[in-house]
Amino acid sequence: MIRSWWNGRSGFLAAPLLFGTALVVSALPARVTRAQPVSVEATSTAAASTDAAKAEASPAVKLPKPAPDYGIPQVARINEEIRTAWIDYDLKPSPPATDGEWCRRLYLDLLGRVPSVQELGAFLADTSPDKKAKLVNTLLSSDDYVEDYARNWTTVWTTVLIGRTGGNDQNSLISRAGMQKYLRDSFARNKPYDRMVEELVTATGVTTPGSEGFNGAVNFLVDKVNEEDATLATADTSRIFLGLQVQCTQCHNHPFNEWKQQKFWEMNAFFRQTRALRTFAPGGNMVSSAELVNEDFAGEGGNPVEAELYYELRNGLLKVAYPVFVDGTDVPKSGFVSDVVRRNELSKFMVNSDYLEKTMANRMWAHFLGYGFTKPIDDMGPHNPPSNPILLDYLAEQFRKNSFNVKELIRWIALSEAYSLSSRVTEDNQLDDPLLGEKPRFTHFYLRQMEAEQLYESLLVATQAHKTRGSYEEQEAKKADWLGQFVQAFGTDAGGETTSFNGTIPQVLMMFNGDLIRDATSNEPGSYLTTISSSKLSSRDKINYIYLSALARKPSDKELAIANELLRARRGDETAALQDMFWAVLNSNEFIFNH
Repeated sequence: MIRSWWNGRSGFLAAPLLFGTALVVSALPARVTRAQPVSVEATSTAAASTDAAKAEASPAVKLPKPAPDYGIPQVARINEEIRTAWIDYDLKPSPPATDGEWCRRLYLDLLGRVPSVQELGAFLADTSPDKKAKLVNTLLSSDDYVEDYARNWTTVWTTVLIGRTGGNDQNSLISRAGMQKYLRDSFARNKPYDRMVEELVTATGVTTPGSEGFNGAVNFLVDKVNEEDATLATADTSRIFLGLQVQCTQCHNHPFNEWKQQKFWEMNAFFRQTRALRTFAPGGNMVSSAELVNEDFAGEGGNPVEAELYYELRNGLLKVAYPVFVDGTDVPKSGFVSDVVRRNELSKFMVNSDYLEKTMANRMWAHFLGYGFTKPIDDMGPHNPPSNPILLDYLAEQFRKNSFNVKELIRWIALSEAYSLSSRVTEDNQLDDPLLGEKPRFTHFYLRQMEAEQLYESLLVATQAHKTRGSYEEQEAKKADWLGQFVQAFGTDAGGETTSFNGTIPQVLMMFNGDLIRDATSNEPGSYLTTISSSKLSSRDKINYIYLSALARKPSDKELAIANELLRARRGDETAALQDMFWAVLNSNEFIFNH
């Protein structure tokens, strides 16, 4: 291939370049441009000027015509609240994204992959004014997309609940397949979110599919309850579902958090009746599965009638704790499961708490818009006020009123004006930059790199490799092998993981020379590229097809001219020219970014 020639051509999409240990790009593509970064000093000065101007009662900012709400009151309210924030901060939104950009964005966020050329073409050919609403409805409701929808959200929530490495260690009690089966079934049936949370928090049973007593939901807690007196179960349950970062108060009161040490151990007491029992394969020591059970808790003082636990203050004094929810509601102190199953009571408190719907609304907003109303999204105490509290409260309220229907929450966010905007930054909204520490006001779509799983699935779709997939288990095994090169776990009391995916040497090498890219750009008989090159399409249409499959747009005139120049340099070898072109497009920042 003559890839070095291709990468060096000015004016074309810049492929990733190595700079130290970071993945950088020489320039963002013309259709994903950003304004020059604004310095912190400039931001502060501009903010002060803005405040002064407000004090002088400057005229309200004039916004463009409102975006359609498709007759959905929740969408109308979202748009209203976001526009109010723009006016309050003297910001104007970027223009709308092109139909191709929006369609690609929606497929990535909702299904975890880019659209196929056929899917994109059908959307672009639709001239009806409500075509966006129709596409969202199709992806959420059509039987054709149930599998894709369930696969994507299973991937997302597997990472949330057990991490990218959970269950991959032979010594782990987690069955990754069991966790995925539970989630896949839940999302395929659109199980209400409150019911899903209840099942995850109260689950008992066996981890592994096919085992007697199998319950995939137990895999959320099975590796968390035996270690360190269930401190990880306490921290993860509070953080993921309630948006409360309690782990930092485990050992002492925190100066910037309303939670106190007492509260942590009162929450921890709910998990003290729970144990994970190991089972071993016959004739060996390897764990084959595990069972999560409720059992009597005698209390650390040996009195199960009032089964207390003790924790130590920083001054060495011991204090006692019993199960009490964050709002102060308690349950009987007995440790006998015949009297009270503490986790069952905890789930009731959680489902009735407004923390639950707020945390989910915040999480889903962040998934689609790039940033939540708080940063981080799972830290929602008074010490960390949201950027738009009225909108967050409204979304949470509507989510509960609509029976915790996740698809409805997705619909409202995906059809909002904020989600429809271009990623181009303008002079009127360049101060809306969360990277500078500003709270997001959603005047434009925040540019972000694909997640590793999205890139994997998008490469399959862009090259049509998804049409020859094996079983779900085979697909997940191949994906896990591919992801394994980027992710590693590290031992902390928060069960942390780190990823080397976003812009490091392993990613660059994988994208330049990895098996997936090599297969995608293969010129072997029957491959994707040979099928295109041997078709009756004109050379221009073949080039268009390459661009549409990867970037959801046709090439510009300048890009088309360079492609034709490459074809001449290849002396008419169309397959080789398309191979070089496809390699460059797949390695461009426009493909790798969600914009």
